[in-house]
Amino acid sequence: MFLLLVAIGLLVFFGFTALLSGRNGQAANLIGSCGALLGCLLGLIQPVRILYTGGVEQFQCAWNVPYGSFFVRLDGLSALFLIPIFILCGVAGLYGRDYMKGYCGRKNLGAYWFFFNGLAASMALVAIAANGLLFLMSWEVMALSSFFLVTFENEKESVERAGWTYLAATHIGTAFLLVLFLMLGRQAGGGSLDFTSFLALRGQMGAPADVVFLLAIVGFGAKAGLVPFHIWLPEAHPAAPSPVSAVMSGVMIKTGIYGILRILTFLGPPHLWWGWLLVGLGLVSGIYGVVMALAQHDLKRLLAFHSVENIGIIALGMGLGVLGLAWRMPLLATLGFAGALLHVVNHALFKGLLFMGAGSVQHATGTREIDLLGGLMKRMPWTGATFLVGAIAICGIPPLNGFVSEFLIYLGGFHAVGAANTAAAGALLLTGLALIGGLAAACFTKAFGVVFLGEPRSSHTDGAHEAGWSMRLSMLLPAAGCIAIGLFAPWAATFTGRAVELVSGLSYLDVMKNLDPSVSALSTAAIVFAVLALGVILLALVRRRVLSGRSSSTEGTWDCGYSRPSATMQYTASSFAQPLTAMFEPVVRTKTLASGASLLTDAPPQFFPGSSSFESHAEDFFLKSIYGPIFVAIGKVARKLRFLQAGRVQFYILYIALTIFTLLIWCLR
Repeated sequence: MFLLLVAIGLLVFFGFTALLSGRNGQAANLIGSCGALLGCLLGLIQPVRILYTGGVEQFQCAWNVPYGSFFVRLDGLSALFLIPIFILCGVAGLYGRDYMKGYCGRKNLGAYWFFFNGLAASMALVAIAANGLLFLMSWEVMALSSFFLVTFENEKESVERAGWTYLAATHIGTAFLLVLFLMLGRQAGGGSLDFTSFLALRGQMGAPADVVFLLAIVGFGAKAGLVPFHIWLPEAHPAAPSPVSAVMSGVMIKTGIYGILRILTFLGPPHLWWGWLLVGLGLVSGIYGVVMALAQHDLKRLLAFHSVENIGIIALGMGLGVLGLAWRMPLLATLGFAGALLHVVNHALFKGLLFMGAGSVQHATGTREIDLLGGLMKRMPWTGATFLVGAIAICGIPPLNGFVSEFLIYLGGFHAVGAANTAAAGALLLTGLALIGGLAAACFTKAFGVVFLGEPRSSHTDGAHEAGWSMRLSMLLPAAGCIAIGLFAPWAATFTGRAVELVSGLSYLDVMKNLDPSVSALSTAAIVFAVLALGVILLALVRRRVLSGRSSSTEGTWDCGYSRPSATMQYTASSFAQPLTAMFEPVVRTKTLASGASLLTDAPPQFFPGSSSFESHAEDFFLKSIYGPIFVAIGKVARKLRFLQAGRVQFYILYIALTIFTLLIWCLR
């Protein structure tokens, strides 16, 4: 435990040191980046050991804060979440060394690295906190650190609006968590919020367990981005600097998943409807997220909606695991939880990679608008190749890591279909996963094809150049991780065993026994993938050997009679996705804006028409139709109550006195 606490302390120390460097951007950049990398490398040692050897490490000491002690605990579940936290925060810290140089002289980089390292440290504390009050304190530090990072460019109105939306959403979620821990503390008795007292409640809470579970779904679901609590996510992720977007999407939202799983360990045998609720939320989040991603034009906003989709896939696996426990089917529970937990790690790798790739594109071209890009593969081969790896991985296509975790959930679905009482759940899950995977493949075909292939669509690509060495290395590392997990899939599946043991309540031997069939199937697949990869490498070497010493030239491909094709003859992001988004129009609710002759609705008025334009924008149904009217109503009420904040100290003293008087009356009654 000592090394882990030292790692967290180093993150905090280097964050403060970067802050004290003031506006010396280069010094703050170097200190903050090196500190993040060093602290995260050190932090990986103990979680890796725990996942291999098992056991629990903890540290507990008294403090002057009520409701328990300063209590941190490292077990299999927290270790599994700490590994992607430290890997991605360290890689994003390295990436930020070059990326943040563009802000030198314009922004306070000392403050940026202070909050970045604070975010990494607070996420690690959330994962090991074993006291409710310490957990909430770490949770609040994580929320505030990420808020200041999201609003780093607060001079932009859209960034400021995104930051306040995120802050409001995260604090609404925290309010539910506060009630959750108070309920658990009351049930445990003894005036302690230590998790050990909650574990003693396992299976003994009765009806309050249902309320606690619902509070966890809302409180932690708001952080995870489960639909319908997701509205902050597509706003905040594009607004933040790309290293922050990678960390928030890759690991910060997973703290919500961690919270739900940790609460499940306190509640004991689950009720059947808990699993159905998780499956339902997973299906809605997965399908809604990928459909909305298809309709996006902003590359980072597209990736943000894919975070909603992948959180949905994780929720599907969790729901399958809970259903397996409720139906007393250990194999089903093991496959569901193992797939969900492995997808937590996999999503951190490929989503962090994709956001860093998007940041590299924005850094080189000055825009994230997909329809203004094109042909970047020739100018940015490293970025294009690594982005392609992330795109294949997120679609669940073999032989990369996304396939491995989704394969486990698929196996669980097939196992459920084989039993009479679970067939409906299995069929629903398999249908949903297949639909999500197909739409994700279409979406990333659009994203990669329009951004990196074809011809440039605007002058933004004229000066495009490859990223610096630290940014390239930062994208190469998670890309290598995506490939490695795919090729070593059997090891990756067993990697989740210690965490599954804690969440499911099964013994470690039973978990490994239940994973054996999937490990055997993955072993066969891994051998096939390795042979194919070796064959591709050999063919490339043979081709290179054959062509060595010979002159070669580049010729245009067959172009259907067009001797000089232009960018206007290519698909745009909108036109490529339109056949699919039209199928989901009631959900996507596309808003169009046309001037002149729109080829989608009108025939040109003459043989040689003048200029015309067509734009489409997808509106978030939940933000527009549900939360929007609520926010407007709250704003109206708040404006009428502004007289309470009159700016006079006497009034505020009166409010305090009235509050104290009311509390005294309540205590004496």
